Amino acid sequence: MRTRLYRNGRLEKEGFPVAEVSDYVADRQNVVWFDLCSPTAAELAVVGEELGLHELAVEDVHNDHQRPKIDIYDNHLFITVYAARLDGEDVDLDEVDVFVTANALVTVRQSDHFDIHEVLRRWDSAPHLAGYGVAFLLHGLLDYVADGHLTVAQGLDTQAEALEDALFDEGPADSRELQRRMYGLRKATVTFRKITMPMREIMGTLRRDQELVAEPKMDPYFEDVYDHVLRTTEWVESLRDLLANMRETRLAQQGFRLNEIMKRLTGWAAIIAVPTAITGFYGQNVPYPGEGEPWGFWMSLLLVAVASVALYAAFKKKDWL
Repeated sequence: MRTRLYRNGRLEKEGFPVAEVSDYVADRQNVVWFDLCSPTAAELAVVGEELGLHELAVEDVHNDHQRPKIDIYDNHLFITVYAARLDGEDVDLDEVDVFVTANALVTVRQSDHFDIHEVLRRWDSAPHLAGYGVAFLLHGLLDYVADGHLTVAQGLDTQAEALEDALFDEGPADSRELQRRMYGLRKATVTFRKITMPMREIMGTLRRDQELVAEPKMDPYFEDVYDHVLRTTEWVESLRDLLANMRETRLAQQGFRLNEIMKRLTGWAAIIAVPTAITGFYGQNVPYPGEGEPWGFWMSLLLVAVASVALYAAFKKKDWL
């Protein structure tokens, strides 16, 4: 467990037991933060009792894969967000639940993959904001999450641009790999969209209802986070449209290639059909010009050659072969 105590805008104490939280929270001059990683039900029960958290909010922590949201209770807020990072072609998500009271902030991480040290670094790099209490702590956390989303969106966009270029440069052997990459990128974008779209609602609620985070001087900082959230959601929507257009282009390319193949097959079939007709004509069991004569054979051979070359030239001129 990580714990911090701020008093009058200064970091006073770190690493104290959670059992002491209720004593510090009783003094309104204090601001307390502590972090739990994969806590047990008993540990959460202690925290809920220390801070007077609503039982439904505590229960939501145990329910995996919660939708990003903000719930408003009588004496605290409950916020669920997801940090995201790009691992190759996959988007890895780390859930973090946040309890916000008048002078305490509790972060509950589902795994240690969430980089809580980066959040601490952001808090420590802005000591001039520490006097704004819980609003300062909440801003640092949400700013880290929003910046991570923006980085992932940029990475997905770079992959989409590379995939778009490969769409017109691929060879026959690359078709299956290109299709796999398109499917993987589309799947990653859909997963990422599920956690970024609700962030607008979370930040919008914090901006509209000033009483939730009662520190007007922090409004510009929350506006900055909201701007990052909007940029991310707009980026994801444009990526979604781009991938849809790429899929349609891919299908159109396959249709064009199929038409080219059919034209070539039709052309060669027509070329082969003429010799077949001529040789079939000369193979019938009725008298015909040149029957039994050498010149009849040479005339049929000449007709086959002339007709085949003429058809080949005609189809080649029309770009069928």
